[in-house]
Amino acid sequence: MAMWSPWHGCKRYSDGCKYCYIHKGDARRGIDTSKIVKTDDFYSPILKNKNGEYKIKPNQTVYLCFSTDFLIEEADEWRNECWKMIKERSDLHFLFLTKRIERFSSCIPDDWGEGYDNVTVGCTVENQRNADYRLKIFSQLPIKHKNIICQPLLEKIDIAKYLNGIELAVVGGESDKNARALNYDWVLFIREQCIKSGVSFEFRQCGTHFIKDGKMYTLKTRDLCSQAKKADINVQ
Repeated sequence: MAMWSPWHGCKRYSDGCKYCYIHKGDARRGIDTSKIVKTDDFYSPILKNKNGEYKIKPNQTVYLCFSTDFLIEEADEWRNECWKMIKERSDLHFLFLTKRIERFSSCIPDDWGEGYDNVTVGCTVENQRNADYRLKIFSQLPIKHKNIICQPLLEKIDIAKYLNGIELAVVGGESDKNARALNYDWVLFIREQCIKSGVSFEFRQCGTHFIKDGKMYTLKTRDLCSQAKKADINVQ
């Protein structure tokens, strides 16, 4: 696994952004998250060592733009160069998530065709309104590997009609002292939909405030992922 952040910075875009960990982390460091800037890691995928070998070793997944959005408008002038690097590193698999899926068709390279084999796109949704808007678009896009990311999940949502062609659905709660609660029943509802459609499912993290069997629990941030794993409900 490798991380690649060719730029940093983002802007709150929808309901799920209220307690974004990127904004919170930047605020602690005195960084203005609303300023989108290229990073020193921009050319990371194609950097080589003194032996002429790529520094990022082949045959691994590269998590792209996990501190921003790959489709954010302010990065339009830089993105084509990133696509060229992604194409050059066909020995790596690149994964990015986006809340801006409506911009996808205007952000792809001329040779995209039916999609690059080494790119997975995750469409992020948090409530029914955004699921219906974004996933309708997502379902019609030429992308070879598609995931749906329901994180933070803010209410019970039905995504069954959008699961055709999806490889994985991920569910998770919100992390913040003021976080909106995650109900375990909502998690199981999406899991049920995935099983019926033959789609892999992953419960990635609980919420800081977590409802199970009608009881509210408050969890520590460090325990959110481990508690979700203990539920043992992932489906491959």
